[in-house]
Amino acid sequence: MSLDATTTENPGGLELPRPPGVIRRFVAAHPLTLDLFVAGTYLVPAMIGGIVVSVLHPSVQEVVHLALSGIAGLALVARRHRPAVVFAIATALLGASVFLGRDMDVVPTLLALYALAVYRSIRSAWVAFGVTSAVTIMGVAAEALLAEAKVFTPLQTAAIPSGILVLSFSVVAVLIGTNVGNRRRYLDALIDRARQLARERDQQAEIAAAAERSRIAREMHDIVSHSLTVMITLADGSARVAEAGATGASGTGRSAPGEQPAETMRLVAETGRGALADMRRLLGVLRDSDTDAASREPQPGVGDLGDLVATFRAAGLPVRVTVSGNPPEDVGQQLTVFRVVQEGLTNALRYAASATAVRVVIVFRPETVIVTIDDDAALHPAAGQGSGRGLIGLRERVSLYGGTLEAGPRRGGGWRVRAAFNAIQDAARLSPSALAASASTGPAAEPGPAAEPVPAADPVPAADPVPTIDETP
Repeated sequence: MSLDATTTENPGGLELPRPPGVIRRFVAAHPLTLDLFVAGTYLVPAMIGGIVVSVLHPSVQEVVHLALSGIAGLALVARRHRPAVVFAIATALLGASVFLGRDMDVVPTLLALYALAVYRSIRSAWVAFGVTSAVTIMGVAAEALLAEAKVFTPLQTAAIPSGILVLSFSVVAVLIGTNVGNRRRYLDALIDRARQLARERDQQAEIAAAAERSRIAREMHDIVSHSLTVMITLADGSARVAEAGATGASGTGRSAPGEQPAETMRLVAETGRGALADMRRLLGVLRDSDTDAASREPQPGVGDLGDLVATFRAAGLPVRVTVSGNPPEDVGQQLTVFRVVQEGLTNALRYAASATAVRVVIVFRPETVIVTIDDDAALHPAAGQGSGRGLIGLRERVSLYGGTLEAGPRRGGGWRVRAAFNAIQDAARLSPSALAASASTGPAAEPGPAAEPVPAADPVPAADPVPTIDETP
């Protein structure tokens, strides 16, 4: 059997089983047709019988009874939407039929009690049953008194057995309606819960997709921005060297040497190939197949900082790096350190062309990691032209470890980028509760406000001296 034959689509996007049976599915799809059928089942025989009796035995009581039966039959069409109104009309017919008809007209009352239990509530159905019992008892008592006083006896059957029969049928109608109503309300609650879960699932999928898009955009920015900045700087420098060489050659009549421009363009090509490899690695993670798993490489970490700094030095940036302490074993934190240094040096290369020194200070402590990138450029004329996505991405990375990122002018001139976050020495040994506690606490050394950064002459606290392991030649 195909899936379409057993399930049906709902507006909430759920695949629900179809009700068994052709008749049940037809009734569920056409409720008004069922209401008309129920009303006609009572109304047509009642009208035919009432008209025949009125013709054979004309009387005011028969005409009134016929009119009340017609009103009650038409009201049954609205039993699904107005069960209380239908019950009021049916109860009036029940009480009047004791004095107007030959029998107690209880059919509309039974249908109204069932409708109250199914479409309104169980409590309202039992309250209506109490009203029906009171009306029945008072009508039967009045009929018995009138019959004993020999005023008239409208009922063809005994009053007390008729009352007992009415109450018995009323109890059965309420019980059946209670069973059907409870089942209907239970199914509605299940379907509503399923729709809520489906909405939550869709929302979680959208949140996950947005987070993944943000992560991919952050990685793409780190790769493209860094590589293109270095390539543009190298290309501009090569062009200036070539122009200067051509000018000197025209003045002396000799050919200008091309070794330095050639070396610079080789660096441009090498940087471009590295960026292309990083891009392919990032995009390869998004593929579903495992055929490219062998070509994937780990994300850069602290061990790759030497190659990163060498690239910027080749582009003419005077970088000095100092590191102290042991780096954390967590690869995510090492990637964060690498990206902070990469973004800081990229911004220095792009906006601090007049800088004579760019200092990178990395402090690894047991409880915190601090990364500071300073330059001494007097002016940053193009600092406002960037999109700011790089710093936004860095703040997102640092915030994952309960840290903060500051970027702004330094006291005394220049620019500073400073990141501080909690250190995880061995993530495999930390329990989830320990990770949560680590993330909830801020870095051990909270940075000062951006308006009053630490002076460049003292990038690291005096209590923890920083040995210089790499200096500009």
